[in-house]
Amino acid sequence: MKRTLITLFALGLLTACQQEVEIAKPAAVGLTPEAAGHYCQMTVLEHEGPKAQIHLTGNPNPIWFTQVRDAVAFTLSPEEPKDVAAIYVNDMEQAETWAQPGTDNWIEAEMAWFVIGSTISGGMGAPETIPFGSESGALQFAEVNGGSVVRLKDIPETYVLGSVELSAAAPMTEGEHHGVRQ
Repeated sequence: MKRTLITLFALGLLTACQQEVEIAKPAAVGLTPEAAGHYCQMTVLEHEGPKAQIHLTGNPNPIWFTQVRDAVAFTLSPEEPKDVAAIYVNDMEQAETWAQPGTDNWIEAEMAWFVIGSTISGGMGAPETIPFGSESGALQFAEVNGGSVVRLKDIPETYVLGSVELSAAAPMTEGEHHGVRQ
């Protein structure tokens, strides 16, 4: 009987040790002039429109993206790592302008509302997934620029991994408002 109790106690301890431990999500990092886009290796700050950063488990440095679309593609691509600890995107409601989307106005991608299929292209000239901190901000942008409002999990794989016609979306020009601050 005593041996059975000890065995059950030991099994209970082993089970407790094998349970997953909640790891703290890394905080967003302020964008600096040294940040280079993961796919293009160009300076992120040299491109207009919203940016993204992905944090991988065990890596103290974020992976930077010149377009949010590219960060979403990263998460869906079978060739990329799957140990994503956090994804942050610029909140375009808090952006200074389209040309200056901000260096510290990050929101968790899972909490953002995205406009897809709008007439506005991202910093690399491709159609963009434009993040907003509120649904009303995203709806206002879509009302002016077209597109639909979705959550991260609802962005179609074909939208970010499909072929792109770079002339299909227009870049914002100086003086245009398009639902983002001037």
